[in-house]
Amino acid sequence: MGQGGNRNAGGLFCGALPLAALLVQPAAAQDEAGRADEAEPAVTIAAEYRLDMVGLARGRDPGFDRVDYLSFEAEASLERLVGWQGAHVFAHAIAATGERPNDRAGTLQGVNNIEVPENRIRLFQLYFEQELPLADASLRLGLSDLNAEFYANDAAGLLIAPAFGIGSELAATGPNGPAIFPSTALMARLRVEPWEGGYAMAAVVNAEAGVPGDRGGMRPLFSEGALLIGELGTQWGEGGKIGLGMWRYTQGQEDIRDLDGAGDPLLRRAQGAYLLAELPVTAGATLFARAGISDGKTTPFIGGWQAGVLATGVIAGRPDGQLSLGFNQAYLSDRFRRNSADEGTPLGGSETAIEITYADQLTPWLTVQPDAQFVFDAAESAGRNNAIVVGLRLTVSYPN
Repeated sequence: MGQGGNRNAGGLFCGALPLAALLVQPAAAQDEAGRADEAEPAVTIAAEYRLDMVGLARGRDPGFDRVDYLSFEAEASLERLVGWQGAHVFAHAIAATGERPNDRAGTLQGVNNIEVPENRIRLFQLYFEQELPLADASLRLGLSDLNAEFYANDAAGLLIAPAFGIGSELAATGPNGPAIFPSTALMARLRVEPWEGGYAMAAVVNAEAGVPGDRGGMRPLFSEGALLIGELGTQWGEGGKIGLGMWRYTQGQEDIRDLDGAGDPLLRRAQGAYLLAELPVTAGATLFARAGISDGKTTPFIGGWQAGVLATGVIAGRPDGQLSLGFNQAYLSDRFRRNSADEGTPLGGSETAIEITYADQLTPWLTVQPDAQFVFDAAESAGRNNAIVVGLRLTVSYPN
């Protein structure tokens, strides 16, 4: 990041911290139930290692790939450390290495959610968060994963295909991608809970993603504009949820087909909306569904949907085992298809996939997860071939 970007980011965060502190209830106003539990540590840490062995049984380039991912998280309660009520700092570093199974499969949406374009160590997240009890709200400032809160179905979290993490029509936007894995961006996010179970979130996100560890590091603040995003919803019971979100970039991005009079791509302000829902149907099973649309002028996608089920304890004697079945479909924009046809590769109107996966803890620290994916009309495969992907994920976690 350039010097100007650092000064802007520092001014934004430092100016907001005193305001947040004024909205926090004084310690003297809190009753016994609201005080921090002194038995809990002031700093907590967690680490996780994932190893994926991915085989393409059918597709553009059948073969085998290895992908791995190391994550280290630390959270510090400023309340327990220095008495700052309702405040904490969160840091999250990642290192991902390995090969490129998506290139083998020839899909646009991808088949592995820990694959990265470059094997590098990154500071993925680093943010300050302040609870605002008087408004039943929280304010977050810093490098933050957009998909940790926005456009997220918790019940889809076991599935490995990237489309179940965030809709492809949003994931493909931005000059360097939005603030999602593997590179986030500076963000200011406000979350309010206006009624029991209800929530409203809004964020201003630096449009250009980039973190320490990326080539070029953090990007200058708002040099490419900002992504504005909001989500409104309600939650109930054990996992029930429905939400509606909208997003828009403040600065134009290059149109993937249309040119101006000088022969340069026209600039378009990408925008879109999404709807998501989760519905517990039994004590151990939750249905999820999600759909999103975009203008489709700056990315290959005009929209898509994902749906499926997560079930726990489906095998007798294995109460921690989880089975998930998911379906996803992405719709390609007409202009992207025309570009591809001009290059000699005609494409259909969509890319569709099914995934089934099962995860179980063999020991307190080791989870084993076999996975299978079937991709129909893989968009980047010549002749619109189908792809069959089989894999095994091993996850080692601390603490157990």
